[in-house]
Amino acid sequence: MNYTEALENPVFKIISLSAKELQLDAYVIGGFVRDFMLKRGNAKDIDVVAIGDGIKLARQVAKNLPTKPKVQVFKTYGTAMLRFNDIEIEFVGARKESYTENSRNPAVENGTLQDDQNRRDFTINALAIQLNEAHFGKLLDPFEGVSDLDSKIIRTPLNPDITYSDDPLRMMRAVRFATQLDFIIEKKSLEAIARNSDRIKIITKERIVVELNKILESKKPSIGFLLLEKTGLLKHILPELTDLKGIDEVEGQKHKDNFYHTLEVVDNIAVNTDNIWLRWAALLHDIGKAPTKKFSKKVGWTFHAHEFEGSKMVYHLFKRLKMPLNDKMKFVQKMVFMSSRPIVLAQEVTDSAVRRLVFDAGNYVEDLMTLCEADITTKNPKKFKKYHNNFKIVRDKIVEVEARDHVRNFQPPISGEEIIKTFNLKPSREIGLIKDVIKEAILEGDIPNEYEAAFQLMLKEGKRLGLTATV
Repeated sequence: MNYTEALENPVFKIISLSAKELQLDAYVIGGFVRDFMLKRGNAKDIDVVAIGDGIKLARQVAKNLPTKPKVQVFKTYGTAMLRFNDIEIEFVGARKESYTENSRNPAVENGTLQDDQNRRDFTINALAIQLNEAHFGKLLDPFEGVSDLDSKIIRTPLNPDITYSDDPLRMMRAVRFATQLDFIIEKKSLEAIARNSDRIKIITKERIVVELNKILESKKPSIGFLLLEKTGLLKHILPELTDLKGIDEVEGQKHKDNFYHTLEVVDNIAVNTDNIWLRWAALLHDIGKAPTKKFSKKVGWTFHAHEFEGSKMVYHLFKRLKMPLNDKMKFVQKMVFMSSRPIVLAQEVTDSAVRRLVFDAGNYVEDLMTLCEADITTKNPKKFKKYHNNFKIVRDKIVEVEARDHVRNFQPPISGEEIIKTFNLKPSREIGLIKDVIKEAILEGDIPNEYEAAFQLMLKEGKRLGLTATV
């Protein structure tokens, strides 16, 4: 079959010309071909395989392109990359790979196109289109990858046990592609992932997180996390989640399965936000429930302070996975820590409670509300409607209170310097006490968030503390 329509971008003609000048065979392979077949839009990444020196081909292409782009060479991997307009093109010589047990980095030797297609992770990524003039646009599909695309199947070209054991990251990629594309992992392949799941331990945490993020960024992340759990990968990567699995029963009293509830919350939030860190917050919002779970004859199952415990666990989880220990992590911690606040507030919406919520959440109050609304997973239509209506009342009250009282990113009307000046103080605990009284009075609604009211309260509190104003 001929697929010249896939090669409309002028860069392919330049690659074809360059290959002819070097007397090389060249093919576009992998994701570009797959996504063209799936009509997934314009690809930003193109992989080109040369039967011979891929780096030499990259330099020849750069020489022939009107923009004369710089060629980046990665000698360790035997690859080269250049940019043309908004497209990243990577060149590599066809190769044959062999692996050792304790590394996913293979020993590499020059190979044929067949060798190169054999080493690909999945049949749908082994599709190649020839770029040489004589057969420009010819599809080479040795493993029936087109058929697997049509059937929506993830399958390895060779023995899946060997494919996954050689490079265990491919197990994560299988799950990720199944999630992104809404494909099914072939039964033999799925069983092989389960058999080899402990091999994921040799993969760097950074590479695992890349795949986790892609799963979380998908339209329905639960597909991926269910597959990770089913195959045994999840317990090696995020045991905090698998610890939530299961329902305990004592004296006829049960609690919900917090693992499956969590996946519902993640799917819910995926409908309303692309913010990956808010999706992480949804994934981790209940992880504190496993270590805080207790049964009481009086009240049944409890998870006291699970939000506080969960927020502490976020730090250790991020550190273990070598994720950024920066503002992104602190955002996730804050969302987990505050995840129940709007739920409690929705039961009785008072101005002071809303002021405190806005004060504590700051610029993230909308994210927090989005998380809490996603947390509604009840299957009772009346309760579902009631909870959403309650949150709408909270949202409306937030707008009203914020417009009136300006407590978001609250800065007290009276500074510590003014208190020092007014009472001729040196740094002391009285300054903090007066500031706290002013803050509490504003949040409770006892005084407006205005300078004059705060000033008068400062004088009154100073007097109570035995201080003498100098103004």
